[in-house]
Amino acid sequence: MSVKIKFEIEFPIHASPHMLYQYFGTPSGLSEWFADNVNSRGEVFTFIWDGAEERAKVLQERPDEKIKFKWEEDEDPKSFFEFRLEIDDITKDVSLIVTDFAEEDEVDEAKMFWENQIDELKHTIGA
Repeated sequence: MSVKIKFEIEFPIHASPHMLYQYFGTPSGLSEWFADNVNSRGEVFTFIWDGAEERAKVLQERPDEKIKFKWEEDEDPKSFFEFRLEIDDITKDVSLIVTDFAEEDEVDEAKMFWENQIDELKHTIGA
């Protein structure tokens, strides 16, 4: 099994943390920009793309701040993906930080995936 590389990307977004959180901390919000459909049963979220399902378990959640998921199919015990909000103390600017893991030769591709997804999110919320 190959070791995955952790990476973080920061996206400044002009929106309130509470409003933003609804888009990545809830199934209905995630289904507006991240997947075709998202359902949840307890801590397990089911993401549906083109009829294919992938399930992820919520490892940690702090409402209006962050949510961390682990894909059930992922065999790497250390990998996860996380959406985290940070607010600049002085300017009050809000940033969404995405943390994810990818194979070494797929990091650029994974970053591009997230950039496209977050563009979709910004478009959805009008930010």
